[in-house]
Amino acid sequence: MEYRERTYRNRISKRGLVSFEVKIKETDLYISADSDCRDTAMESVHRHREFIEEYIRQNPPFINSIRPLETDEFAPAIIREMTEASRRCGVGPMASVAGAIARNVGLDLMKCSDNVIIENGGDIFLKLMSKDAIVGIFAGDSPLSYKVSIRLKCEGVPVGVCTSSGTVGHSLSFGRADAVCVTSESVTLADAAATAICNRVKREGDIKGALDFGLRIKGVMGALIIIGDKLGISGDIELA
Repeated sequence: MEYRERTYRNRISKRGLVSFEVKIKETDLYISADSDCRDTAMESVHRHREFIEEYIRQNPPFINSIRPLETDEFAPAIIREMTEASRRCGVGPMASVAGAIARNVGLDLMKCSDNVIIENGGDIFLKLMSKDAIVGIFAGDSPLSYKVSIRLKCEGVPVGVCTSSGTVGHSLSFGRADAVCVTSESVTLADAAATAICNRVKREGDIKGALDFGLRIKGVMGALIIIGDKLGISGDIELA
């Protein structure tokens, strides 16, 4: 896989919102809100990262497992959330960490902003009071990169859209899809599901089976797959 600088952030429409970045260790968030909520976001990221880091210190297998782990009823809420998402999707719990950070920081920011957009390495938390949101899909060297967009209905409730790739980025993937995009009410689940679906795409002929698998995951609303110049789409997801 190949790392790409996050120049796609230059394409994000501000929509009259205030935008800023929050970077703490591996976490790199691009946030748009009604006002500069930087301090609230920083505190939220620190708190949720500490929950995850402390849990890993006490339970080292959590960080490296590529399979679901048993639920720990005494774990922090964000850990239980990641464990449940990984169980539904059949992947390791860290497959959902970016989505989980975006979701929990987003929920915290909703206390001080009606509109919140958080982008975390291709995983997006969206909570907008009006208008639909259009999300463009970056698919590496695919000829369809940035030429495909999806429309999300925003009605004042959080929506998650996450993208996984077997050819772009640093995240572990066993597939070869240029982009797998998943929508869900939970960004945490969408992140895990995008990884699980991407793992199943080794060639163009795998698109239909991977989409069918993805739509069987409870909580997944829709999924889109790009590999080379081929595209597949299924579920409650609309091309813009």
